[in-house]
Amino acid sequence: MKNDFMMAINQVCHERQLAIDIVLEAVEVALASAFKRNFGGNQSITAQIDTKSGEALIFIEKAVVEQVENDKKEISLKDAKAINPDSVVGGLVSVESTPKNFGRIAAQTAKQVILQRIREAERDALYSAYAEREGEIVSGTVHKVDPHQVTLSLGKAEAILPRSEQIASETYKEGQRLRSYVASVSKTSRGPQIVLSRTHRDMLRRLLEVEVPEIYNGTVEIKSIAREAGHRSKVAVAALQEGVDPVGSCVGMRGTRIQNIVNELNGEKIDVVQWNPDLSFFIANSLSPAKVMNVMLHDEQGKTAVVVVPDKQLSLAIGKEGQNARLAAKLTGWRIDIKSASEAAEEALQKVRLNEAIRNRMSEKTHIFNLTASILAEKNPVEFSDGELNLLSEAIEVVNYAEMSIERERRAALEAAKKAARSRDILAEAEAILSGKSPLSPAEVVEGEGVVEMAEGAEADVLLDEVDEAEEDQLVGVMAQDVDDILAEAEAMLSEAEIEFETDEEIEPEETLEAESAEVEAELVSEVEAEAETQPEQALAEAEAEAEPEKQATSEEIEATTSTWFDEYGDEDDDERERELEKKKARQKKRRLVYDERLGQVVTERRRKHSRRTDDWFDYEEE
Repeated sequence: MKNDFMMAINQVCHERQLAIDIVLEAVEVALASAFKRNFGGNQSITAQIDTKSGEALIFIEKAVVEQVENDKKEISLKDAKAINPDSVVGGLVSVESTPKNFGRIAAQTAKQVILQRIREAERDALYSAYAEREGEIVSGTVHKVDPHQVTLSLGKAEAILPRSEQIASETYKEGQRLRSYVASVSKTSRGPQIVLSRTHRDMLRRLLEVEVPEIYNGTVEIKSIAREAGHRSKVAVAALQEGVDPVGSCVGMRGTRIQNIVNELNGEKIDVVQWNPDLSFFIANSLSPAKVMNVMLHDEQGKTAVVVVPDKQLSLAIGKEGQNARLAAKLTGWRIDIKSASEAAEEALQKVRLNEAIRNRMSEKTHIFNLTASILAEKNPVEFSDGELNLLSEAIEVVNYAEMSIERERRAALEAAKKAARSRDILAEAEAILSGKSPLSPAEVVEGEGVVEMAEGAEADVLLDEVDEAEEDQLVGVMAQDVDDILAEAEAMLSEAEIEFETDEEIEPEETLEAESAEVEAELVSEVEAEAETQPEQALAEAEAEAEPEKQATSEEIEATTSTWFDEYGDEDDDERERELEKKKARQKKRRLVYDERLGQVVTERRRKHSRRTDDWFDYEEE
C-alpha cells in the first residue's frame, strides 16, 4: 500500500506537470500540522516521508536531562545516547513519535495537499498561458448570455465579454462560435480573469494580419486605424517594398480577403486607404470614396485642414451623420473642415476684392478670377464639369498660396523687428557698462577702483555687430555679471566713506572733529608738553586758552559743512537741520584737554556714557 502511495504521487505529479520534491515538501508540512491538530503538543515537530517505502514518520525534538520530569518534552541522557551517541545534557534530540493510527491521517492530509497543489498549479498555468496571449485573437464558444456580459468557454478557461466591449448590432446565442480580442488578463484567487473585446481597433489589426499574408510578413505596414465598431472603419496602409500595392494586397482578388473580415465583424464596412508622407495627399485619401479638389493646411490654428470637394460630392465626403469626416480626422490626427467648390471659390473671389495685398499679387492672373466669377454666376454648382472644377480649384489654390506668402512675410518682418530690438537692448547695456553706469539704474554713476575694464567704444560696437542671435543670451549674462560686480564694489566704497550720526544715549560718541581740527590739536599738544614739565598748572591753563579758539573755529566749520550737506539734499525740513547741528555741537563739547600726572603730559579726553561700575556720570579716559 505504501509503495502504491508513492506511485500514485509520482503519477499525479507527472500528469499535472508538478515537481515531486515540491509536493513531498508540502505533504510533510501538512502532516506536521495535522499531528499538532489531532494529538496536541507545542513541541518542535517535523514530518518525513520515506521516498522508498512511502511511510510517514513524525519526529519530536526533546531536551536531554539527567532526570526526566516531563516525558513529552524531555528525555534522559541514557535514552538519548541510544538514539544519538554524541548526545550531552542540555542538548536536543529528535525522537520518532509516530502514532499507530497515523497512516489514515497521513493519507487524508496528503490527498488534500495534492489536490490543493494541483488547483494552484492549474491556475498559474492558465494565467501564464493567457497572459502571453494578451493582445491576440482567441476563438471560444458562448457558454452563457447575461444582460451585462457574455461568458465564453475557451477550453480550460472561461472568459467574459462585457456589455461595453460588445458590438451593438450583434446578438449572441449559446453554443455560438465567436472570435474575440484578448483585452486584459488579471490574476485572482479563483483563477485568471480574462476580459475579451469585439470593439477594440486592434482586433481589426489582428484580423488583417490573419487574412493578409503581406501584413503578417511585414511587406505591408498598417499605419493607423480609425474604427466605429459595427458601422465603419478606415485603415491606412503603406508598402515597405517597391512594386507592392498595399491597398490591393489588403482587398484581395475580387475583395475576398476584406470580405472575410467584414463577415467576421457582422457586416462592418472597411475602407482601406493608402498612406502618404505628404499630409495633403494623405488627408485627401482618407476622405475616400469622395473626390478631393484642394487641401489647405493651417498648422498655426491647431492642425486644421480645409478640404474642398465638388458640390455634388459634399454629402459623400461628410458621410452619414458626419461619419466619414469623423473617421478621416481620427485616421490623420487633423481637424478637417469640408467646403464645397462653389463656396470656396466665392470666398476666394471675396478675398481678392477686399484684400489689396492679395489683389496686387494676382494682377497677372485676373483672367482666372474673371472666368471663375462667370462660371459661378451662370451655372448650377451641381452641374459643374471637370474642366470647370479644375479652373475653380486653380483659383482657390492661387489665393491660398498668396495668403501663405503674405503670412510668411509678416512673420519674417516681425522676427526681424524682434531681433533688432534685442540687439538695441544689448547695445544699450554694453554702452552703460562701458560708461560706468548700471543699466538697472541709469541715474546712478559708479566711480572708483574695481570697475571692470572693457574694450573701447568703437571695439565694443564692432563686437556687438558680429554677435549673432545664438550668442545674444550668453552676452547678456556676462554683462549682467559685470554690472553686479560694479554695484558690489560701489557699495563697499560708499560704506567706507559713510558718516554715521548717532545719539548720546544709544552708543559711545565718536571723534567729531574734522581732519583740520585734529592736526591743530596735535601741534598744540606737542607745544604744551614741553612747557608742562616745569609748570604743569600754567601749561594746562594756557593750553586750554589756546585750544578754545580752535574748537570754536572747528564748530563753525562743522556748522558750515552741515549746512552744505543739507543744501545738497534739500528734502529735509529746517527742524531736522537744526537737530543735526545741535548734535554736532554736543559732540564737540564732550572733548577736553587735561594734564595727566601719571604720564606727565596733556592728553585729550572724551566723555563716556554712565556705567554701573562707577558712581560718577562722567568717566574720562585716555584717548
